[in-house]
Amino acid sequence: MKVKKRTVWFLTLVCLTAVISVYYLFEKPGDFSFTTIFTDDSLDGAILTGVDEAETTQTDSYAFEEFRLEMSNERSQLREQLTQKMASDEYTAEEKSAAFDEMNALIEQESNEAMLEMLVKSLGYSDALVRIDDKKVNVTVMSEEMSKQQANEIVHLVMTELDSSIQVSVDNSPKYY
Repeated sequence: MKVKKRTVWFLTLVCLTAVISVYYLFEKPGDFSFTTIFTDDSLDGAILTGVDEAETTQTDSYAFEEFRLEMSNERSQLREQLTQKMASDEYTAEEKSAAFDEMNALIEQESNEAMLEMLVKSLGYSDALVRIDDKKVNVTVMSEEMSKQQANEIVHLVMTELDSSIQVSVDNSPKYY
């Protein structure tokens, strides 16, 4: 069956329009009004935020991202060294196997950190940084203040996901690392 490109594009456009229309029809009645699109009065009630408010949040988040990037670069170098070791003919089978096991442990550590960061963020924090070193887990969250109950909730979450014999430390200061 041969279908023209113009027909496919037209059907795609019609389907997209239908989906968007259904979405706006079943949305809460007070949230959207078709008349606000076409009037200049819609910006009168808008509140524009200044740059200063956004800078403080992004600065802390930027520090987290910078640390994640540094950790990623270090781990990439280690992963490359291990890959070269496994591919080299200079090493014995036991050494290659140990390098393979170390690479698997590194991958598991990275995935555990990413999973824990997502779980901590799901508790309502805007950003979280998790670092796992052997049997010690450091969790740093972006928060103004943290109660003991919130810290205990994070510790419990980490211990249930990983292992109950690990040591967990929780901090809300982005300068902790």
